[in-house]
Amino acid sequence: MTSFDPVDTSTTTENTPAAEAPTGPSFAQLGLQQQLVTALERRGIRHPFAIQTSALPDAMAGRDVLGKAATGSGKTLAFGLPMLHRLGADVQHGRRAPRGLVLVPTRELAQQVHDNLAPLGQANGVQFAAVYGGASMYRQIQQLRRGVDVVIATPGRLQDLISQGECTLADVEIAIIDEADFMSDLGFLPVVKELLDQVRPDGQTMLFSATLDGEVDTLVRRYLQDPARHEVVKAADSAPPAEHRAYSVSFPDRLKVTEQLAARPGRTIIFVRTQHGADRLATNLQAVGIKAEPIHGGLPQSARRRALEAFADARSPVLVATDVAARGIHVDDVQLVLHYDPPADHKTYLHRSGRTARAGAGGVVVSLLLPDQVGQAKRRFRQAAVNTDVSRIRPGDAPIAELVASGVHVEPVERPVRPARGGSGRPRRDGDRRPPRRDGDRPARSYGDRPARSDRPSYGDRPARSDRPSHGARPDRPSYGDRRPGGQRPQGGTGGRPQRPARSY
Repeated sequence: MTSFDPVDTSTTTENTPAAEAPTGPSFAQLGLQQQLVTALERRGIRHPFAIQTSALPDAMAGRDVLGKAATGSGKTLAFGLPMLHRLGADVQHGRRAPRGLVLVPTRELAQQVHDNLAPLGQANGVQFAAVYGGASMYRQIQQLRRGVDVVIATPGRLQDLISQGECTLADVEIAIIDEADFMSDLGFLPVVKELLDQVRPDGQTMLFSATLDGEVDTLVRRYLQDPARHEVVKAADSAPPAEHRAYSVSFPDRLKVTEQLAARPGRTIIFVRTQHGADRLATNLQAVGIKAEPIHGGLPQSARRRALEAFADARSPVLVATDVAARGIHVDDVQLVLHYDPPADHKTYLHRSGRTARAGAGGVVVSLLLPDQVGQAKRRFRQAAVNTDVSRIRPGDAPIAELVASGVHVEPVERPVRPARGGSGRPRRDGDRRPPRRDGDRPARSYGDRPARSDRPSYGDRPARSDRPSHGARPDRPSYGDRRPGGQRPQGGTGGRPQRPARSY
């Protein structure tokens, strides 16, 4: 059985010079299509990372690839560029079944991979579609019917689309499984196996995972044929690892310490255990003037995306997240990761902590532990190979004041105003924006000769129900008391119904 050390496997595609120096061959020297090389240069990416330099030749040659690299190392391009290179050599048009498949565990990661690869696909005509739960299935179906080359999907939504006959994997020649270990933790591997059984048996498979034991090892041995193994743990010139700190606090002090740390300058991610806990903590932080947004699986996809955009733009520098939702958070300058609730195991601890100290930047990881959580946390630190002591603190103590003072302010970026639907297509200017409406500012409407609302008779001018005539008092109907015994109605008279003659047969 093969096993890798548990490290963070989050993906990022921004090849920043701070993260890795330009060493080794260029993308063109590796044999990448010139259209893709030009598209990369337009985005400011001119030199491959170590994992890309190592994996691109084997992946472009069609070999199965088993890859592992540290956070911020550029694994998305490591599997995305070979797929674009191979599919771009034979571009198809019109209605067609996908020839590429990327399976990811969360909807945020699906959107992240799509946003990074779809612009590059425009260079050589490769069309992408992202399908995941929480978004409109109708729009995803319409996109698939028009024809796409690559589907980036979460397993559950893709299985639903296949069962409805809206997607087929029979033509998939390149299948990629990203963060396979996390899919195993979420229980997705049975569905992943069902999906991989539907792709072409002679196709190429690439798998990226932090650990290869248990079910993941079974997945590797079943679907990868003589894979080329590529592992880059840490670049020689990368930044030092994040600084890990652990503090024991009482239950009442935990929220107060969290408020002090969340108020520091810079981006902060706070991890909690439950969805309700994320909403409650974000509300508590907002109540003391801290701009914080929750993100978890119980929110609509639109709300989750708005929270991520506000966090990336520093308009809301604090994000309160659960473990599942955090898999799509790929922001390089997160300065502090705060474990408000302890993680379930050491692997989750490392995945959480990997949100900071990315792409060559430093970062701090803080664990707030209740007294009965200290023993289990120490075992978790040993399993994660993290050397840190647990000290007792209270709000305002010197360690907290030091962390608050060390924060670096990030200037918020306002997104451009989107044009209104059905408008002229140009964004609204400040002079075009409508002032907020208040009930007291609304003018009274009039419809032709119809009086304004203020002149209409109110309900108070109508007679009360007790003053209205009852049904029995109406002159055109007989009352119930006028009925004859045996159910016979009165013959003739005002309001009476004449009796029908008896029928003879």
